[in-house]
Amino acid sequence: MPKMKRNSSAKKRFQVTGSGKIKRKHAYKRHILTKKSIKRKRALGNDAFVSPGDTKNVKLMLLS
Repeated sequence: MPKMKRNSSAKKRFQVTGSGKIKRKHAYKRHILTKKSIKRKRALGNDAFVSPGDTKNVKLMLLS
């Protein structure tokens, strides 16, 4: 039986912190930035955490 592979796209998008939370990036900061406010662009640059409802599914993608 072949080895189980982890999800390659999830591996590139998420990172598990030391406390077990999953860190992610914000969307909507790639292009069309002229109409977005500076405050909004600055906030989108910061990292965020995966919501508790999605954490189980993301962990399965990362650790399987």
